[in-house]
Amino acid sequence: MLEGDKIKVAQGENPCYLLLNQANRHGLIAGASGTGKTVTMKVLAEGFAQAGVPVFMADVKGDVTGMAQPGDDTEKVRERAAALGAAGWEPRGCDVRLWDMLGGDGVPVRITISDMGPDLLARLLGLTDVQRGVLAIAFRMADDNGMLLIDLKDLRAMLGYLSEHASEVEALYGRVSSQSVGAIQRALLTLEDAGGDIFFGEPALDITDWLVTDDAGQGTVNILNAAKLMASPQVYAMFLLWMLSEIYELLPEAGDLPKPKLVFFFDEAHLLFDDMPKELTDKIVQTVKLIRSKGVGVYFVSQSPADIPDEVLAQLSNRIQHGLRAYTPAEQKAVRAAAAAFRENPAFDSAEALLELGTGEALVSLLNEDGQPSIVERARVLPPECRMAAADAATLEAIGVAQAHLVEKYGEAIDRESAYEKLAAEKSAAAEADALAAERAQLEKERAEFEKQKAAEADRAAKAAAKEEERVAKAAEREAERAQKAAEKEAERAARAAEKQREQAMKTVSSVIGQIGRETSRQLLRGLFGNLRK
Repeated sequence: MLEGDKIKVAQGENPCYLLLNQANRHGLIAGASGTGKTVTMKVLAEGFAQAGVPVFMADVKGDVTGMAQPGDDTEKVRERAAALGAAGWEPRGCDVRLWDMLGGDGVPVRITISDMGPDLLARLLGLTDVQRGVLAIAFRMADDNGMLLIDLKDLRAMLGYLSEHASEVEALYGRVSSQSVGAIQRALLTLEDAGGDIFFGEPALDITDWLVTDDAGQGTVNILNAAKLMASPQVYAMFLLWMLSEIYELLPEAGDLPKPKLVFFFDEAHLLFDDMPKELTDKIVQTVKLIRSKGVGVYFVSQSPADIPDEVLAQLSNRIQHGLRAYTPAEQKAVRAAAAAFRENPAFDSAEALLELGTGEALVSLLNEDGQPSIVERARVLPPECRMAAADAATLEAIGVAQAHLVEKYGEAIDRESAYEKLAAEKSAAAEADALAAERAQLEKERAEFEKQKAAEADRAAKAAAKEEERVAKAAEREAERAQKAAEKEAERAARAAEKQREQAMKTVSSVIGQIGRETSRQLLRGLFGNLRK
């Protein structure tokens, strides 16, 4: 609970206060399951909210929503609060907003592929240097050609374009192998199966929507529904790292402030670091180091400090360590390492205490006014003023009404024209051009065939005409021959007839002459004989 410019977290032999002006030095809440980490996180978060500091929290188990509802006002809780010196304890909730990355209840959280950037995306996908270079070419080509990379289908389309036009791309940007493109596509498929197809898109989250206070000046508690995300650790880690990077880019340098501008609580922090490449771990270390100067506090929540890389752990100055279990040599070593991280208290042995702590107890070491870790205290954590369990249905409904303006802003996904649509249009235009060219080629082919056929028909017609002409000439020649023969025959017949007629005439003449001769002879004889008679 808030007391002036500090948050009372726990009470041991001495009270344990988290100073607001030291809260951006980051922190750690660790402990085995069931030791009270979530309660401690709620105590800190509501203290920040009461101080007017916006908070972001991941709700892994589904019970963080209880921060929106006043806690149970029971005699037992009041007795604990009084025993721990929290005289002003009163049940009250916080101004809560619920967010969701995988399409569940809450305001949708989306970011674009361009926002993620090639470096961060390549590291999270576990790409090799060569594959990372190909991914960078895809982003560069998209920028150079005015193509937005909004969701996974945009990136896939761009990668497909690179593969199909590898020779052209190589001349401008460098070599792109089909094997590298295939490997990236497979990694994207895994990411999509983990919920990346819902997470990447528009409208993209504007983190300034988290940097708000309510009408009473209290910071808004932004709760991310992370229950499903535990099955998609890759998306969860990607989002958390993007948030840190985005906040770092967004906020100006602030130096040391009386209180943080924003505080993050990353529950199940081991998911952020499991199997993480060293380059990505270095990126987180760098961001955690630098983001402090932006007035942002980061608090990792995990079962053991061993879950967090030493380079990151070294940046976490405010520590609340709940009980640990040590049944194996490795776990016993982890207990000793956790105990050694505290500034020793001569009143007890920290390693033994870590094995003895009950639920709601912790070893606490927070920075003092001089920025030094305080001597570790074995203390009992205060009860939160909000509800321990998840919020009831009526409270969740009220949250939905209160965040209606955010649902209106982010609720409906937008799929505007981006790389996928432009490349699809280009491909369609190219296909249409190819179809048109093919149609023209077909027409030209048909025209050529028609001309060929026409020429062949003309040739056949000419040949037929020539043949007909030859036939007619031959027929005329034959007719002439027949006419000539007929004429000759007729002439011969006429000659024979004339000869026959002449012969007949001759015969007639001869006959006439003969007749005349005979008559003359008779007349002569008659005359002769007549003269004789006389």
